Amino acid sequence: MDQPTLKAQIMDAQAMDRAITRIAHEIIEHNEGAAGLALVGIQRRGVPIAERLADKIEHIEGTRPHIGKLDISFYRDDFARHISPVIHATEILFPIDGVDIVLVDDVLYTGRTVRSGLDALMDIGRPKTVQLAVMVDRGHRELPIRADYVGKNVPSSHDEDVRVRLTPIDDHDSVEIWTAKKTNGGVK
Repeated sequence: MDQPTLKAQIMDAQAMDRAITRIAHEIIEHNEGAAGLALVGIQRRGVPIAERLADKIEHIEGTRPHIGKLDISFYRDDFARHISPVIHATEILFPIDGVDIVLVDDVLYTGRTVRSGLDALMDIGRPKTVQLAVMVDRGHRELPIRADYVGKNVPSSHDEDVRVRLTPIDDHDSVEIWTAKKTNGGVK
């Protein structure tokens, strides 16, 4: 069994901060300000990205959008395959009906996580709009989902793993490409 190895760091902390600043400006421009706007981070790494976006939007506009945390564990189409999934809290302490929601995640790959996030949001309420912001879009979509706001497009192969590292979850901020862990049956 081969251990995954780091192939490349494609974004450092400064590059990630610049991308978050640009995305914040794009969100403000698209929504004509921050009024009626909320950011909902998909647990885990979508949450700190949403918090950083809210900080930037508040700095630019003087208005801080609501921030929510969304756990999609029970909405995943592969839920039955996970023997003991890690469950995180969903904390959306504001009404989402009629609100422009920006769903935030770290990596957009097949689109299945975002689909799960949309299902979870619709069980909570009926937003005015749902937009998608991601730090990395790596392609390989299996569902017709695209991001409205992207920090960086990172073409990658199926046998690579694109990892977003964020403090306080990780010990540093970066976007890295790793070789995938191989098993006897092929790529895991």
